Amino acid sequence: MAKKGQRFQFALKCSVCKSQNYITEKNKLNDKDKLAFNKYCKVCRKVTLHKETDKLD
Repeated sequence: MAKKGQRFQFALKCSVCKSQNYITEKNKLNDKDKLAFNKYCKVCRKVTLHKETDKLD
């Protein structure tokens, strides 16, 4: 079995309605800055910018 290493989980939060919609993981060594993606928000019912948050609710 391989080790997980520097990977950790984080949440993606909608920048419009502030709801947490996605949980994903990334490698701390390769991606040092915070990530932002255009993803579908089921509360807003449209594609919006989702930013990385450190806290999992």
